[in-house]
Amino acid sequence: MKLHDSIGPNPRVVRMAIAEKQMTIDTVTVDLMGGENRQPAYLAKVPTGGLPALELDDGTCIAEIMAIVEYLEDVQPARPVIGATPEDRAETRMWTRRIDLAIVEPMTTSFRAVEGRGLFASRMTLLSIEAAAELKAIAQEKLLWLDSQLQGRTWVCGDRHSLADLLLLAFIEFGTSVGQPPPAGATWIPEWHKRAAARSSAAA
Repeated sequence: MKLHDSIGPNPRVVRMAIAEKQMTIDTVTVDLMGGENRQPAYLAKVPTGGLPALELDDGTCIAEIMAIVEYLEDVQPARPVIGATPEDRAETRMWTRRIDLAIVEPMTTSFRAVEGRGLFASRMTLLSIEAAAELKAIAQEKLLWLDSQLQGRTWVCGDRHSLADLLLLAFIEFGTSVGQPPPAGATWIPEWHKRAAARSSAAA
């Protein structure tokens, strides 16, 4: 297998999952800034042009964070990042889905429309600046909601560190770097972030 890797929070989530599972996977760096992922060679592997992508030994490519991590969990169940039981797996998927839809999507869509406009305008249809501002507000509102829901927990799924934490860490830090830090009223997120950022996988 080999991981088609690049800069950005999405590839980082998969790298952290690989590190948590203590797997070793060869990587190929794709020049996202230069648009290599929009060139025919890459599009032949991943028609959406998305990154990262996991290329299997037979040439099959698996894209999308959840699909990649689910595959890695299936081939190596040890050191689970999704869960060792049906209940754990369902909980991880539930929170990962909530974080992805409520926080990641509005955060990244609004970033592309404003701060990332120069890079993405030629690659995809973007929202207006006004609509992007509304999405940023939604992401902030949902971060506060998440903060309120997770009070008293060590990790998103209670005492169990999971893919939900990896996703949240990558996008909390990405958001902070592009002018969308957690809202000032959040109290659980800052303490959780100290724990999450201290894990060795966070450097992946």
